[in-house]
Amino acid sequence: MKHALITALLASATLLGNAQNQQKTETCNQQHYVPTAENLQARNEFSDNRFGIFLHWGLYSMFAQGEWYLNYGPNKDEYAKVADAFYPHSFNAEKWISAIKASGAKYICFTTRHHEGFSMWDTKQSDYNIMNTPYGKDIVRQLADECHKQGIGLHLYYSHIDWTREDYPAGRTGLTTGKDPKKADWNHYYKFMNAQLTELLTNYGKVDGIWFDGWWDHDEDTIPFNWQLPEQYAMIHKLQPACIIGNNHHQTPFEGEDMQMFERDIPGENKNGLSGQSISRLPLETCQTMNGMWGYKIKDQNYKSAKELIRLLVRTAAKGANLLLNIGPQPNGELPATALDRLADMGKWLNGNAGESIYRTVAGEVALGDSIVSTCGKGKKAPLYIHILTDKKDGEIAVTMKGKAKKATNLITGDKLAFRKDKATGKTIFELNDRKGDEDDYIIKVEF
Repeated sequence: MKHALITALLASATLLGNAQNQQKTETCNQQHYVPTAENLQARNEFSDNRFGIFLHWGLYSMFAQGEWYLNYGPNKDEYAKVADAFYPHSFNAEKWISAIKASGAKYICFTTRHHEGFSMWDTKQSDYNIMNTPYGKDIVRQLADECHKQGIGLHLYYSHIDWTREDYPAGRTGLTTGKDPKKADWNHYYKFMNAQLTELLTNYGKVDGIWFDGWWDHDEDTIPFNWQLPEQYAMIHKLQPACIIGNNHHQTPFEGEDMQMFERDIPGENKNGLSGQSISRLPLETCQTMNGMWGYKIKDQNYKSAKELIRLLVRTAAKGANLLLNIGPQPNGELPATALDRLADMGKWLNGNAGESIYRTVAGEVALGDSIVSTCGKGKKAPLYIHILTDKKDGEIAVTMKGKAKKATNLITGDKLAFRKDKATGKTIFELNDRKGDEDDYIIKVEF
C-alpha cells in the first residue's frame, strides 16, 4: 500500500512538473508574438472609441432566465429542444445597429456562441446552430453586414467552454447537463473551435476583435489545464492581423493578447471580486450590464438610470478604458424597450459637446475619488476635461494639476468660467456659478 501510494505521489508530481514546464514553454512561445503595424493601429482606434455595446443573445433568451440557465439543472438534450421553437421574427439588424450607432457607441461585441454551445451563424462544424431553427437565417451575417454598412466595429464573443458537447473536458461548471465525462476529447474539441473561428474570420469580412471567455472553468484544476492559446492566437492573427484579441480570464494579460478587459469593474477597482489583476499597458475595457444580467431575464427590470450609465462611462474613460455596455435581446429578436431608451439618452449626451471629452482621450491627471475625475485629449497642449459627478452643488472646486491654465469653459454650454491660482496651496480654483447640481456630468474644459 505504501509503495503504491509513493508511486502515485511521484506520478502526480511528474505530471504537475510536466504541466508547469508546458506552461513555461507556452509562455516562451508567446513571447515571440510581435503585433503587426495594422494591429497596433487597430489598438489605437479601439481605445479612441471608448464606448461599445455587448449583445448576449442565444437560445437562453427563450427561457428568459439569463445566459447561465443551462448550468443550473436542465438536461442538455431537453434544453436543446427549444431550438425547434426559436423564431426571432422581430429581429432587424438595421434597427439594432442604427439604435446602437445613435447612442454614440462605436462598436458591438456579439455572442456568436456562448457556454450553452449553440452557434448563432451558419457553421459547418455543428448542426446545433441558428440555421436549424424555424428562423433559419444567419444572425452573425446580418449583424456583420450592417456593421460594415454603418461603420460600426464588429467584435465577436466566443466561448472556450461548452456545456453540451461531449468532447469538451468539463471543468467546474456545466456538470449537471448530462454529459458523459468519458467522451471528453480535448484535441477533437480544439480542432472544432479553431475551425469555427476560421469560419468567423474568413466568411464575415473585417472582424475588429475576438472576445474569449471561459478560461476560468479550469482555474481550480490540480494540474494546470493547457488551453493551447498561443497556437490559437497565432491562427487568428494570421487570418486577420488587425484583429485584436482579448480573453476574459481575470488574469494579467497573456502574451499574444491585444487588450485587457475587466468584468463588472473599472480598472483599478475590484468591487465584484473578478478584477484584482494588475493593469497592463494594453488597451483597456470594462464590461458591465445595463441591468443585472447579461442574457435576457424577464424579471430583471433593475435598469441603471441614464445618469448612472453616463457617469459609469465617464469614470471608465477617466481610467483610460472603454465601456462595453451590455444588452440582453428578447427571444423575439427585439432589444428591450428600456434598453433602447437608455441608448437614446446616452446618444443625446455623447453626440453633443460632451463627446469631445470622451472620444480620443486618455486618462486625466485630476482624480478626487468618484466625484471628480478627468480625461485629457491627445497631444502636448491638449485640453483637460474635469468631470464633476456629484449632485452636491459647490460654488467652486480646487484641484491640483500640471501646466498653467489659460482658459476654462463649461464644455456643454460654452460659457467661460473664472479661475485663479491659490499661491498657498498651488491649486487651481474654478468658479462654478452656473452649476445647477443636477447635471449628469458637469464638464470643465481647461485649455493651456
